Amino acid sequence: MGRTVCAAVAADPELELVAAVDPNAVGEALHGVIVGGELKGFVDAGAQVVVDFTVAPASRQTLAWLAIHGIHAVVGTTGFSDEDLAVFRDRFSGSNCLVAANFTISAMLMMRFAELAAPYFDSAEIVEMHHDHKVDAPSGTAVTTAKRMAAASATWGADPTEHEVYPGARGGEGPAGIRVHSLRIKGTQAHQEVVLGAQGQTLTIRQDSYDSSSYMPGVLLACKRIADFPGLTVGLDGYLDL
Repeated sequence: MGRTVCAAVAADPELELVAAVDPNAVGEALHGVIVGGELKGFVDAGAQVVVDFTVAPASRQTLAWLAIHGIHAVVGTTGFSDEDLAVFRDRFSGSNCLVAANFTISAMLMMRFAELAAPYFDSAEIVEMHHDHKVDAPSGTAVTTAKRMAAASATWGADPTEHEVYPGARGGEGPAGIRVHSLRIKGTQAHQEVVLGAQGQTLTIRQDSYDSSSYMPGVLLACKRIADFPGLTVGLDGYLDL
């Protein structure tokens, strides 16, 4: 993902790639910059915005450092707790931070559509499918979708299941009882379906990302607009005026 972000930033006429940091790729040349191993490389290069797609333990340290140095953070890392977000909200006072579970524009629309539809249906389940290297389940996008749907409608029909032949067959129970199912399938990238049902009808909302380039329009938009959104923002949809 880091290489894809660097390529997208370098190709955008409104942005400039000034630094890249990856302890596992130190010395590698990427689009006119040499990859460093320490965060101070961002300050040395005069970076105004840093994009972080790592893992939560590393990102917590990176974001603390960026906040101290007054650098904006665009974060695609998932796995943060509510306590983490509270810390970020407190620390980012001199610069801004966007934490988004998904930067795909179509995923933002999918979540918004599901949120709008929720009050009109009696049952809903989420099925998310990702590549076979994803280590967390459910995905951050599925978690966010379930939370937004539950906030839009807490009234859902009771689960009729009385016995699971295979434990877990009904998926994980999310907020308001919304079931979430996670598939990890070789050959896929990131896909999600929200299935809603009411008497005599169903509605299926599906979103597909076929490669990491699908995230780049959202990442570039965030880099350009983050200075206009003070403090912490959770979710890209605020940047899209959804």
